[in-house]
Amino acid sequence: MLSDFRSLPIEHIETDICIVGAGPAGISLAREFIGHSLEVALLESGGIDADPDIQMLADGKNVGHAMPPMEVCKRQLGGNSNVWSIKIRPEQNQIGVRYVPYDEVDFEKRDWIPNSGWPFERSHLLPYYERAQQVCQLGDFAYTPDVWEGNDAPRLSVDASTVETGMFQFGPAKTFYADYRAELESARNVNIYTYATVVDIRVNDAGKAATAVKIAAPGGKEAWVTAKVFVLAGGGFQNARLLLAANQQHPAGLGNQYDVVGRYYHDHPQAVGGYFVPRNPQLLNRTALYDLRQVNGVPVMGFLRLSRAVQEREQLLNNNAILFPRPSQREADAVSSFKYLLQQMFGSNNWVMDPRAKTGFSSLLRRFPEKPLTHLTNVAWGFDYVLKAAYLAKTQKQSMLPNLGRGGWSEVPDNHRRFRQFEVMHLLEQSPDPDNRIVLSRDRDALGCQKLELHWSWSRDDAAQVIRAQRILAEELKRSGLGTFRVELDEAGLPKIGRPTGSAHLMGTTRMHDNPRYGVVDANCCVHGLHNLFVAGSSTFPTGGYANPTLTIVAMALRLGDFIKQDLERKSSPPVSTVVA
Repeated sequence: MLSDFRSLPIEHIETDICIVGAGPAGISLAREFIGHSLEVALLESGGIDADPDIQMLADGKNVGHAMPPMEVCKRQLGGNSNVWSIKIRPEQNQIGVRYVPYDEVDFEKRDWIPNSGWPFERSHLLPYYERAQQVCQLGDFAYTPDVWEGNDAPRLSVDASTVETGMFQFGPAKTFYADYRAELESARNVNIYTYATVVDIRVNDAGKAATAVKIAAPGGKEAWVTAKVFVLAGGGFQNARLLLAANQQHPAGLGNQYDVVGRYYHDHPQAVGGYFVPRNPQLLNRTALYDLRQVNGVPVMGFLRLSRAVQEREQLLNNNAILFPRPSQREADAVSSFKYLLQQMFGSNNWVMDPRAKTGFSSLLRRFPEKPLTHLTNVAWGFDYVLKAAYLAKTQKQSMLPNLGRGGWSEVPDNHRRFRQFEVMHLLEQSPDPDNRIVLSRDRDALGCQKLELHWSWSRDDAAQVIRAQRILAEELKRSGLGTFRVELDEAGLPKIGRPTGSAHLMGTTRMHDNPRYGVVDANCCVHGLHNLFVAGSSTFPTGGYANPTLTIVAMALRLGDFIKQDLERKSSPPVSTVVA
């Protein structure tokens, strides 16, 4: 059942399992209990549709290096699946997201990366990855090129002991915000409450168990939810915020006896690595494996990464390299400027729509592009290619400039005639640093809750490892005879990360560790010191590799569902009597 909390004449909700947050983590977990004897309450701060006033509850402040605004966390049923934007099947107007499991090395303690290591190995999570594959409506659990390459789409001929090819799969966004919403609405033992923002967590007098959460809605309506088990699934920022803000009984917040909650925040910075120029232009016609395309009905895309052996030998963070074909620099600048001008004048913010923005002439003035003369000159200088790209976009549904959100370029023949090189983009692993953290602000939101401040900076040690990885990739591409990778750095000699940077992959703020001095939750995602309060989502990830976290988020939610079922069944079973002869 789906209910709008604002219209319910209730002050108390009693259930067995209370899940806070209806994004992919919370929805995947709730589905595990459909048809079960246990009752589930799924609490969502927003509604079915985007609500600007509710979205403003996610507002916060960035301190340090520029990051995307904190409102990037979508407060809406389905969470951030509502804003996934990759065109995975353009002919069907199907929008989706990129999936890939974490590598083995991502789970391991690496001596050269402080605070690395998960409480278990990747092999432990494999059964849940395979189940998550079905939940996310993907193809077979196959992320090596063997299954997806062919004579017309071979992997690049590099030394696999140095550089490997990995694969992404893509799945539809509506799986979570539409399909599973309808499924949960129909479940007799699941109740979804929209406009139910959790503002407090209470624990018992002994401080060993959560007893209730307080929910609030605009207008002053409040209620308490009691349950046997509570799960925070509100995302990397809000999970930590709820624990920090529950400070009436525990002054430092819940699970924070060693000041770990909110620390170790990390994301996936994005960097433009430079340009790979093939020695033989015909290579542009033989790289379809690295394009977003359909193979046996499954959208897939290849990428490059350094082998585990190289990472260990060179003591490097994990990262990857994604290839996007580009025309000459003159032509690429023309299209980039053309798209920029259109975006600035008529588009919306890339990360989240500003609910305070107005329409009309005044809003156009506020969005007037920077350096308009430069961009207009670029367009004029390369107008011939702009026309060609616009024609292909209209007639062949081609992206004017292939990017993270759109592929399909390999479907058009003679790519060597319209492209000259590949732009190389990296998704980067960030080392877990306790000084990268979120803290409670003095400012408060419309419900009276303290807002957050994000303190984040990208370390020069991380940057140095990226540069070394780029040079190893360049050396291997040259040695193999494929071409030249021209690495480009910024004016400070650092990798050219985006400004602001990040991928809205919010990780680490309630990290897993068996020792509460170094983690907020244990290996079962239970908050240290509270036997019935759990956390779901990427905020529990100790490290994040380069991989989009959603497949691992879903796998971990399924694992948590199994643990909660077993734990509650064990606690409800009568003790076994012993007969003494």
